[in-house]
Amino acid sequence: MSLPQETGPTDSELLDKFRKDGDNRWLGILLQRYTLLLFGLCMKYMKDEELARDCVQQIFFKALTEIPKYEITQFRSWLYTIGRNHCLMQLRSKGRMTKDLTDQLAGSSPIEEQEEKWLESLKDQQIDLLPQALETLPQEQQICITLFYLQRKSYQEVIAITGYNHMQVKSYIQNGKRNLRIQLQKNLRQP
Repeated sequence: MSLPQETGPTDSELLDKFRKDGDNRWLGILLQRYTLLLFGLCMKYMKDEELARDCVQQIFFKALTEIPKYEITQFRSWLYTIGRNHCLMQLRSKGRMTKDLTDQLAGSSPIEEQEEKWLESLKDQQIDLLPQALETLPQEQQICITLFYLQRKSYQEVIAITGYNHMQVKSYIQNGKRNLRIQLQKNLRQP
């Protein structure tokens, strides 16, 4: 599922124009397209309109400083990941991470309830390390894990949002879950 875009240049074309002439207005147009997406993401995590608006502005600033550093092929996914990570770090720094994340992860999907049983075995220490561990996953696994567990989307919603087929989503969630468990155990063993 893709957000409706104004007629005009694609995300890739805007990035190319920015890379060619360094004019920030191309990035402004590009970021404007995703204001609503980011606001919705921030509201889901922050649960406060003013905090969500502040987060969107901070994410835009971070994106503006990070875009020149990377070769971005899927801007929407890249921006979503930046936004999600920012929100998780905000929650963690405010001491709300454990409670909010636990609440978000506690929801169950009627389609794949057994997928969430592994979350019950996570210790508080592991939940604190979850944002860092998520960043170690391949992008496809990060996206599917975030949508399914953190945003409590069903398999069908994840398929619609990402464009992956059912087997890919199932694989990314299962492999991502396994890789997260391994990474969390590894992080707990480090001094």
